[in-house]
Amino acid sequence: MTASPIHLFAAGSLKDALAEAAEAFEETGDGEKVETRFGPSGLLKDEIAGGAAADVFASANMAHPQALHDAGNSGPVARFARNTLCALARPGLDVTPATLLNVMLDPAVNLGTSTPLADPSGDYAFEVFRKAGAIRPGAGSTLMRKARQLTGSGSSATPPAGRSPYGWHVAEGRADIFLTYRTNAAAAQAQYPGQQLVELPDDLSVGADYGLTVTTGAPQAAHRFAAFIVSDQGQEILARYGFAGL
Repeated sequence: MTASPIHLFAAGSLKDALAEAAEAFEETGDGEKVETRFGPSGLLKDEIAGGAAADVFASANMAHPQALHDAGNSGPVARFARNTLCALARPGLDVTPATLLNVMLDPAVNLGTSTPLADPSGDYAFEVFRKAGAIRPGAGSTLMRKARQLTGSGSSATPPAGRSPYGWHVAEGRADIFLTYRTNAAAAQAQYPGQQLVELPDDLSVGADYGLTVTTGAPQAAHRFAAFIVSDQGQEILARYGFAGL
């Protein structure tokens, strides 16, 4: 009898890395298969809390898996990867880390983010805005008002198959600057070579801790897959896609 597959729900920013990790785990296991679903962590968390059939949840923050744990829906939460936010800028835009805040505040510059609460990337972007407000009074509220929440919600526009949503929005002119994970920006830049990856200056820098949890009642195979993700082999796969380790 074939065992039921392990159901992985994971942040969209993990799609390539954890798809490869799932394949590597299948090769080392006893016929165990992993079915993957990727999307905004906040929306996935709500689905799991509502009874969706997930065994392993890999979130782009620690808060969403912790909420499941606190509600009795999953076991302990472990950090398994780290990321940082950066700016993806359109070709030709005159911007550096030192001038990034001024450029984002320029009324002529379209600023894109993901959707707060639904997607941790949006939460991290708004943390950048709060830091901007501490540097320059009023800057944070200005950025929050002007930011276009282009990804991460159930109603967000869908890019062509296989295309980075962040690079696509920048290429289509909906954002001149898109605040996103460094891993996402690097993938977008590979697809749209003229786009720029601009590091955030130290006073605006925001890091992202990724949390992993196994749902209550999940099979032992799910626990083995979670352990594989934090193993040396799993960490090597994540590192190849630009994620920092534990």
